Order: sequence, then C-alpha cells, then structure tokens
Amino acid sequence: MKDVIVWQRVEGGLVFIAALVLYGQVEPILPWWGALLVFFAPDLSFFAYGAGSRIGALAYNLVHVYAFGAGLMALGTLFAMPLLAALGALWLAHSGFDRMLGYGLKANTGFKDTHLGRLGKAG
Repeated sequence: MKDVIVWQRVEGGLVFIAALVLYGQVEPILPWWGALLVFFAPDLSFFAYGAGSRIGALAYNLVHVYAFGAGLMALGTLFAMPLLAALGALWLAHSGFDRMLGYGLKANTGFKDTHLGRLGKAG
C-alpha cells in the first residue's frame, strides 16, 4: 500500500509542475501576490469543518479534486476567458501541491483521515 501512496504523491508533484507550466502559458493577468493568494485559496475550505466533519470533508474535497481546477481551466480556455483559465491552473496546481505533500482527499471521520493515510504521527 505504501508504494501506491508514493506514486500518488509523485503524481501530485507532476500535476503541480504541469499546472504551473500551464499557468505560465496564460498571459499575465495577476500580480505575483495575487497568484499566490489564489494558489492558497482552496485551503479556506478548511473552515467548513466548523459545521462538522461530514460538511468539512465535502467542502474540502469539492475544491481539492483535480477536476475542479481542470474544469475551470477548460472553461476559461473554451470561452476565451484567460483569467478563468489562470485561476483553474492555479487551483489545479494547489491540489497537486497538497497531494505531493501528503494531504489527500478527506474522509468523513475527520480532517486527518485522508485517502493517502492519516496525517501526523499515529496514535
């Protein structure tokens, strides 16, 4: 099982790099500090845990699946909206970055229970 987790973390790193390359292909719209704010924006979903583990996991997972960023990027490209494409690329990069660091999609049992294993030290 551990080797599968390593592969998923490597995949996250590759998604992170690829999404940053795609972001670099979009005409510069955001200042660097704006891009940094957008990059970390998905982590605001953590506040949904105030409504309980089930709602928190749902909110966190909705904005951390690769499809969310990829979908925004695709819509931005399809409708010639470079800002939306850029936001999607940064969102996708964030999800890859999180997976690379071991932060997986959350289980309903709590923030530390992820599809990549439990966060932090065991028991």
